[in-house]
Amino acid sequence: MKTIAVLSRKGGAGKTTLAVNLAIAAHLAGRAVTLADADPQRSASDSLRARTGPGPELAETSAGKMFQIRSAAERADMDYLLVDTPAAPEAEVVQIANCVDFCLLVCRPSFLDIASIARSAEMVRRLGKPSMIVLNQAPARRNGFEAPAVLKAVEALRFTGLSIAPTGVRSRVMFQQAIAHGRSTLEWSPTDPAAQEVAALWAAVEAAIMRPAIDRLFG
Repeated sequence: MKTIAVLSRKGGAGKTTLAVNLAIAAHLAGRAVTLADADPQRSASDSLRARTGPGPELAETSAGKMFQIRSAAERADMDYLLVDTPAAPEAEVVQIANCVDFCLLVCRPSFLDIASIARSAEMVRRLGKPSMIVLNQAPARRNGFEAPAVLKAVEALRFTGLSIAPTGVRSRVMFQQAIAHGRSTLEWSPTDPAAQEVAALWAAVEAAIMRPAIDRLFG
């Protein structure tokens, strides 16, 4: 089983929306997946409870219960455990990050978000955790050109020393429409660009988390 923490110390970055979408993407790909909601707001739980039909398993938890949740997921033969983390004091986030194999840091293209991610990047480097940054809620291209805010954000994020997801996620109403029903954009409108972004992001995360095992096998 592989474990992934979806992190953002800055509120409103869209962490929970991505965590739900990625958990459902894994489920749709045939993976056995549990989404652990460690955020006291329980937004991920609210979303998945609105879902009808099969989907990811849901576990409400906290930083102090991560070891038990991980052990339970392993006993249940899960392929993945995704953790929606709280925007909490660093000690709680560190406790969760210590229990996972991979950290996905969620960042909007804004000064305050980038400053927050820089601190989170330092934390995951200190812990030695494989990590990736995904740029979320980015404005759409205009006339084929990327918005200056996106270009500046990508340039600034390179200085964290962490890899940046090859596919960012745009600010789209589709995400809010789908998550209100416990659905992924992949289900709500499979041909929509939002669905394509989620599919590409999950593929990038899964490839990144599996790469160390492949390197050990063929290295």
